[in-house]
Amino acid sequence: MILAIDMGNTNIVIGCINDQKVCFEERLSTDSSKTELEYAIGFKTVLELNNINSSDIKGAIISSVVPSLVNTVKSAIEKIIGVTPLIVGPGLKTGLNILIDNPKELGSDLVVDAVAAIKEYGAPLIIIDVGTATTISVIDDKKNYIGGAILPGVKVSLDSLVSRTAQLPRISLEPPKNVIGKNTIDCMKSGIIYGNVSCIDGMIEKIESEVGHSMTTVATGGLAKIIVPLCKKNIILDNELLLKGLKIIYDKNVD
Repeated sequence: MILAIDMGNTNIVIGCINDQKVCFEERLSTDSSKTELEYAIGFKTVLELNNINSSDIKGAIISSVVPSLVNTVKSAIEKIIGVTPLIVGPGLKTGLNILIDNPKELGSDLVVDAVAAIKEYGAPLIIIDVGTATTISVIDDKKNYIGGAILPGVKVSLDSLVSRTAQLPRISLEPPKNVIGKNTIDCMKSGIIYGNVSCIDGMIEKIESEVGHSMTTVATGGLAKIIVPLCKKNIILDNELLLKGLKIIYDKNVD
């Protein structure tokens, strides 16, 4: 069994994988002010709530888009399981061929998503990660990472809208009954939810038009379950994609 952790800008996804089975997936808030001990307590609590004994964990791996927290979380993991985790980045084998202007710019979360999606669903692929930012990755028919797109995430868009307008309230994220809203809150929900739905559908169409053929599309991320079911395009929802990818990369680097 290994412990897999993906550190995003908003949440830290934590899970255990036994062989190829994901035992659980939980989320903790990303907080740069927390100490090593506070993170250790958080991780230990998650393991205990899911009936995982830390002595059963034989390895660990981290991917992160928050460089300032990597050493803190690494030390927290060492404290609770006594194992030094692998860190996804330069020097770690991933098996992914990255054909962009500067491969080092590609976020580790996108690398992990791509590794898992290629193994699970083949190629060509469009991979959509609906998180703090909504990221779109494109894999060609030779399994090369050829580029993608980045757009503001659902909550980022909502927070920006509310913070820059005097009369618009904070709202919960669930789709309204109708696209045409009859009040301010339903109008906001329609714009945020269906606006993102239409954006994803439209981006898939444009990418497929640019490459000249249809592609399998896979979505993951904390907010994918809200957006993806409303899309017209056929999109596979896989909330375990990151954890699966971390396990694949771990196996490539540990004998």
